Amino acid sequence: MSDMITADLVDLDLSADTKEAAARALAERMVAHGRVTDLEGFLADVAAREAQMPTGLDGGIGIPHCRSEHVTEPTLAFGRSTDGIDFGAADGPADLIFLIAAPAGADDAHLTILSSLARQLMNADFTTALRSVGDATAAAALIRGEEPTGAESVFEGGAEDSVAVSAAASAETATGTPGQETGEPERPFRIVAVTSCPTGIAHTYMAAESLENAGREAGVEVVVETQGSAGFTRLDPAVIEAADGVIFAHDVPVRDKDRFAGKPTVDTGVKAAVNRPGELIGEVRGKAARGEVTAAGSGGAGGAGGAGGSSGAAPVERGGGSGEGYGTKLRVWLMSGVSYMVPFVAAGGLLIALGFAIGGYEINEAPSVMDHFVWSQADSWAALLYQIGGVAFAFLVPVLAGYIAYGMADRPGLVPGFVGGSIALTINAGFLGGLAAGLISGAVVMAIQRARIPVALRGIMPVVVIPLISSAIVGFLMFVVIGKPIASAQKAMTDWLSDLSGANAVLLGALLGLMMCFDLGGPVNKVAYAFATAGIAVSDPSDSAMKIMATVMAAGMVPPLAMALATTVRGKLFNAAERENGKAAWVLGASFISEGAIPFAAADPLRVIPSSMVGGAVTGALSMAFGATLRAPHGGIFVVPLIGNPLLYLVAIAAGVCVTTALVIVLKGLRKPVPGAAAPGSGGADPSASAPGAKQPVAAA
Repeated sequence: MSDMITADLVDLDLSADTKEAAARALAERMVAHGRVTDLEGFLADVAAREAQMPTGLDGGIGIPHCRSEHVTEPTLAFGRSTDGIDFGAADGPADLIFLIAAPAGADDAHLTILSSLARQLMNADFTTALRSVGDATAAAALIRGEEPTGAESVFEGGAEDSVAVSAAASAETATGTPGQETGEPERPFRIVAVTSCPTGIAHTYMAAESLENAGREAGVEVVVETQGSAGFTRLDPAVIEAADGVIFAHDVPVRDKDRFAGKPTVDTGVKAAVNRPGELIGEVRGKAARGEVTAAGSGGAGGAGGAGGSSGAAPVERGGGSGEGYGTKLRVWLMSGVSYMVPFVAAGGLLIALGFAIGGYEINEAPSVMDHFVWSQADSWAALLYQIGGVAFAFLVPVLAGYIAYGMADRPGLVPGFVGGSIALTINAGFLGGLAAGLISGAVVMAIQRARIPVALRGIMPVVVIPLISSAIVGFLMFVVIGKPIASAQKAMTDWLSDLSGANAVLLGALLGLMMCFDLGGPVNKVAYAFATAGIAVSDPSDSAMKIMATVMAAGMVPPLAMALATTVRGKLFNAAERENGKAAWVLGASFISEGAIPFAAADPLRVIPSSMVGGAVTGALSMAFGATLRAPHGGIFVVPLIGNPLLYLVAIAAGVCVTTALVIVLKGLRKPVPGAAAPGSGGADPSASAPGAKQPVAAA
């Protein structure tokens, strides 16, 4: 630890007023001491990590951190701000800022030390001492654990030791504390927990420490398994078996999640465990009192894909935490449904498009390939592709409804959700019906789960009782109560779209373009994409629906293509890592993967996002004005032969790309060239450089 932070890496009068400026000021100290080799590349990695999830913690702490190939050795830098800096914490700005830099290949020993610091930040004596320390040398010594903080320094043991001691204590209690006689007071409530975050350096261990501290205050035994970058030691099966409840606090999949099945479970994000551990402990105790348990094989609450695997759930697959607002929860639930729906849309829509490409649009009138299929005829193959795609497309609304309910109520919500979604198709309630069916199904299941159930019935609740009762209620509501009004609203919306023309159509195109480029694959982007795909998810989509689909895909291609063009024509405005990302952005943009622009937006959101939105609006408006149509929901430049008015469609995309490129160049040109940028006209790039987000993004609109 002595080499990880020195007095030169401490700034007790940090004057930055934004988190970006704070990270830059501390990173410059690292550069000056040879700990970081590329300032801009490292800051881009920090920004990409910050874009995943804000790193502010309640109590006035900011912990920007990342693993980066631009870091030579594990390093800490500490800054203390008088005015406070906003790092996204719910309780306000941070005055204690730790910049944690770990090499891409950091060894376990160094990562363990970093995780120990994360745990120490949960110690009020430690943070109080940092706020009062008078000079940089003393501050560095305090962080290294060389001076007392009013409590035993965490660095004398370490994160793993802390967990091991807690586990040993819990295991001892499970078999009876030495000297405990029969008839003594009932044992404490026992909880096992798993914490994990994307980087596995800071939040993972802070959440563990926070849960353990809250457990001690509540008289509850809490044993935590930290699944961090330094690896993890699985909890003793005997400890898990003796536990009364489980808490998953994670933003990446929990490994070996099935070990915890069959117990009351709370599944939430890692920051919830840091900020409100007492609420989570109370929630799991409440579930235990009501007899709510996860089904064996479900992988716990929010298992990935609902497949019952052990991989766990990504954030979008998990219902909102108990402390989140209703609007946040609703967004997460809807995004859960949309994220599972998109693969069906892409597969089914592209198969249908291929059928049209081979056999012409009249292929939708071909007889079933079960009755007529000739191996040597192209029309038979076209009909086969079209009919397979039609079957896949038919799952769109049921999957949407099923996984909205899943996001709300976990696995028990799947059955009524799928049933309600299928009814929505039957009564022609369409996309709106699917949304309503999913929300109703989740609400019904959640209401049933709150009821007190006799012990004898708890075993059959997830398999028989909940699916039976919830499906009956949802079916009644969809068929008899709300189905007809929703179907009427769906028809009215379809008729309105069909009648759009002239200025109204152009304005709608501009709005859809803005939405597609606002968050580059995020919730707003997905809303526009789902709106478009719902319109063509019928056997005979209207002309307006196909225009909307063309508009959405065209606008979604603009941001990555524009970033690629900008790095080509004005490379000196971008660092080496961004220029490398620009090469990949050509392919990603052409393939309709808006996420290809995320590394640029994460590093410079105030210039990249507005520029992308303007270009997207231009493309959307022009696509509508040109009357371009599209039956395929995905494919980018590769399905241009299936587009109505393809030449004008390409003109619309080119116009938006040029507008965004010009705006980005102008806005970036107003600042000084970044260090490490190419010389004017060289267009060179360091082929070894990598950028945040250089991983292949998910293929989504």
